[in-house]
Amino acid sequence: MRESEPSLLRRYFAGLAEHTFLTELGLADPPLVDYLSDLLARFARYDAIYRLRDLAGRRLEEVAQMMVEAQERVGEARREVHRHIGDFTLFWAGVYPEALRCLQRTDTADHLLDYCQQGKRAYWIASLIETDSEDEAPCPLLERLSLQFELCAYGLGEVRRSWERGDGEGLGRPYLIN
Repeated sequence: MRESEPSLLRRYFAGLAEHTFLTELGLADPPLVDYLSDLLARFARYDAIYRLRDLAGRRLEEVAQMMVEAQERVGEARREVHRHIGDFTLFWAGVYPEALRCLQRTDTADHLLDYCQQGKRAYWIASLIETDSEDEAPCPLLERLSLQFELCAYGLGEVRRSWERGDGEGLGRPYLIN
């Protein structure tokens, strides 16, 4: 990937998200919209979607596995797992809700989980754990993601519809990068 591609993709998502959330949904919360734009740009990479590993180094692919792993962690590490659960569930519920049938097959531990409820819960728990890192999402932002989870999921779906229509700055459609 060329050096400028991540920033171009980020700007593309930022433009679509700002238009969707501010103009169409009337949500004037720039930090929240920026977070969602960053989420879309980060999750354009498949390895970012499934970046969580358990303590033995195995990739965690199910929310149920992630929830167990969160209980094994403390402090900022626990916060990060809960934040990722929120991001993971928001991404799938908002951007690709049709994939939930596959993610929640009857042969998976996620079969009986409600991704929206788990995402809201995960963001809420993450919002209660303070962090010293300036690179981390502030607690009030994570709390707003919890409280407005459904609206954010709906808005991300609208962002997807915009990129599928080809709205934006002529960058074409986003893609998953391995």
